[in-house]
Amino acid sequence: MSFSTHTLGLGRAMTSLGTILLRFAIILLILIIGATIWILWPLVIGAGWIPTPKNVVKKMLYFARVGPGDTLIDLGSGDGRIIFMAALEYEAIAVGIEADPLRVLITRIWIRLKGLEDRVDVNWSNFFKKDLSAASVVTVYQSTDINNRLKEKLLRELSPGSRVISYSFIFDGWEPVKVDESTKLYLYEIKPTK
Repeated sequence: MSFSTHTLGLGRAMTSLGTILLRFAIILLILIIGATIWILWPLVIGAGWIPTPKNVVKKMLYFARVGPGDTLIDLGSGDGRIIFMAALEYEAIAVGIEADPLRVLITRIWIRLKGLEDRVDVNWSNFFKKDLSAASVVTVYQSTDINNRLKEKLLRELSPGSRVISYSFIFDGWEPVKVDESTKLYLYEIKPTK
């Protein structure tokens, strides 16, 4: 083998290695960008995601007396843990409203994989813009400020007797019908308008 043939082979190998490294760098960059979007997107749209611990989810649903006759709407449903537990363990119809399209996509995939299309749904939307009148139970893990902005909407759209269960944050001016201080759960019931 001549020097030029050897050099040509080495050049091809280097080009091939360069192509592989470039592809690897592109894939790594896409993963980094995807992870960054996954983490920061909720903050961009004003809907940071802090998942409710599963033991608290179970207590929320028990506390709100969720059962087979209920339609539960979770405001800011994140990964869907509340709507899945409401449907699977409490036999309720469950709907999530989530502003983060990536979490909505993942929740929809899980709905299909679990075969729950007839009992669970998730909407990509701002919950201030969605009609909540079908709910007999609304679950909320938002700030007190957002809860207070929700009050009028909940009073206008929910039927008397509907329950609102809030984790960690209260609704100013509303008297909870039940409180669990150990887990910071506040259960409210919509009263008939006079």
